[in-house]
Amino acid sequence: HQTIDSLSERDRLTPIITAINALPGHFSALWLEVPDTNDGKTLSAFTRRFQPLLEEALRKQGRLQEEDKSLPRLHLFFPDKSSAMIGTSDPRNSASAVMGIVRQSMPSEAPSRSTLKLAEAIEVFLDKSEQTRLLRQGMTAVDLGAAPGGWTWQMVRRGIRVAAVDNGPMKGVLAKHPLVEHLKQDGFKFAPRKAVDWLICDMVEKPARVAELIGNWFANGWCKHAIFNLKLPMKQRVAALDSALGGIRTRLDEEGINYKLAAKQLYHDREEITVFLSKTKN
Repeated sequence: HQTIDSLSERDRLTPIITAINALPGHFSALWLEVPDTNDGKTLSAFTRRFQPLLEEALRKQGRLQEEDKSLPRLHLFFPDKSSAMIGTSDPRNSASAVMGIVRQSMPSEAPSRSTLKLAEAIEVFLDKSEQTRLLRQGMTAVDLGAAPGGWTWQMVRRGIRVAAVDNGPMKGVLAKHPLVEHLKQDGFKFAPRKAVDWLICDMVEKPARVAELIGNWFANGWCKHAIFNLKLPMKQRVAALDSALGGIRTRLDEEGINYKLAAKQLYHDREEITVFLSKTKN
């Protein structure tokens, strides 16, 4: 909505409140955000101190109504301590975490940092009730391009049995885990003996080829849900993404399959687009 420059160290609160007063309505939350850089990290100490002061002022005015989660969020972005950008977002159509970053810590048992990509995808695409319903102990999954096991680990930790398909070795606790069957095969040629609940796929391949593979799995009824990555080319990334997702939609439409599809560029996976695809009843 607007930018405030030349904020005084003596009194940042007054001009910011004045600017916020020009905005209509009420807010469900106040998010103070900074650049995701080393310099930005030093600003986070300032925003942690400043946030309670601003929240108190907004509550006194009756502008901050945290019990109504449908109200817009109020955002203040500080590129530095002397300026701020003020805006709002719709909670139903925006990132669910401050700065759009779903914070993840590297699990000590996971064999690779790629595990953070699937962990974030699950948090972004599935709410808590969906996670409980769709990621249940005793379910089955196939991980195409599984080695060394970062994505497999996320399934195993939830009690899901995984067929890990990769000619490369599984590492760490997954090398001989009772819930993991390591199949040394080509992920593009593998066909499951029977249908599974989940397909996960993080293979380094052209997006069109991965999209065709995913379409085949759903058309053949081999899985109900999938999370997979599309590795984007250096040039014409948007066109490549549109073509890949369009190919999946076309294939599923031709097969008469009802589905939910969502795609997002994740914080822990900035060079790829992560996609969630799920069969639906209607």
